[in-house]
Amino acid sequence: MSLSYGRQYLAIPGPSVIPDSVLQAMHRASPNIYEGELHDLTHSVIPDLKSVAMTDQNVAIYIGNGHAAWEAALANVLAPGDTVLVLATGLFGLGWADIAQGLGARAEIINFGAQAAIDLSQVEAALAADTEGRIKAVMAVHVDTSTSIKNDITGLRATMNRTGHQALLMADCIASLGCDRFEMDAWGVDVMVAGCQKGLMTPTGLSFVFFNEKADAAQTDNVSRYWNWRPRVKPEVFYQHFAGTPPTHHLYGLRAALDLIKAEGIDAVFARHAKIAQAVWAAIDVWGSAGPMALNVADPAQRSHAVTSVAMGSSIATDLREWTESKCGLTLGIGLGRDPAEDYFRIGHMGHLSGHMIMGALGTIDAGLKALNIPHGRGALDAASEVIATA
Repeated sequence: MSLSYGRQYLAIPGPSVIPDSVLQAMHRASPNIYEGELHDLTHSVIPDLKSVAMTDQNVAIYIGNGHAAWEAALANVLAPGDTVLVLATGLFGLGWADIAQGLGARAEIINFGAQAAIDLSQVEAALAADTEGRIKAVMAVHVDTSTSIKNDITGLRATMNRTGHQALLMADCIASLGCDRFEMDAWGVDVMVAGCQKGLMTPTGLSFVFFNEKADAAQTDNVSRYWNWRPRVKPEVFYQHFAGTPPTHHLYGLRAALDLIKAEGIDAVFARHAKIAQAVWAAIDVWGSAGPMALNVADPAQRSHAVTSVAMGSSIATDLREWTESKCGLTLGIGLGRDPAEDYFRIGHMGHLSGHMIMGALGTIDAGLKALNIPHGRGALDAASEVIATA
């Protein structure tokens, strides 16, 4: 017998739960791509995307996933032989470095491991040592989905300013946009990349590159026609927004998702994610008080509000994930990029998520611990509900 029949709950850190209004907006016949409402809709989403990113700068829309945004951003500003400084706190920082290397750039990687945020003193030393200005860009992931580490982007900009280094500051906000507070202009970010499938609550398929005038001025002469962001932000004709046929149904879904964010208010969105994350952390602290479960990131200030990575040891994490999915319909994230992966699982708490949804997920995990006789502290749901009660 299984209790998994009913609506499944995908609690992985992206793709996130898709709101019904987004699905309904996409469930329609193809529109005219040459004129009319699709053009108006596209022009309406651009200022609202900028509002979520808190920027007055440019945003280019690409048909592709986060890896497409990685390559698009780098292809515009890097030439073969250029040097970038990559600050890695998990799998995705290393992945972005690999994209840079694939474009012929030299990636100098400072790997801070998988349990702590960027050490700004090391960054300052690396930039100060670059007296010839070889480093063209400093690349950092705001929230690394594999480790759930949140990095201090404002501190990183302050460090760059203190050294007087003129490199571009490039931030990956694929996991954080619309979940953890991010302010592109106020924080001094030159290039930011994001995707639609996490905090923006739209099925995977769109990615975004936000860039300012400093980044645009740094564009190389060898950027390909497809990745070139300039025609996308200042098209002479509509199709140049997308270098071809537009992603029609994704645009309708994105419009509906942005309407939800506007209705809630971006500050309220950030506050909701923070409260839900705190409930998750409270439950894990209790479970771990008498068992093998532990938060991957010790310092709450360095934890993402969108995803939580959990360590358990041996293959218990895999057993728990398999139980919650097969018995109760709750899908948890795998231990991505960790070694061994079986020692970890991740809880995605991003986007279209309410208090009762997260309490249901935590209750299912609690039941799984009991069913599998995994040692754990008692009272985790009480601890989580105390957090929710203060909302």
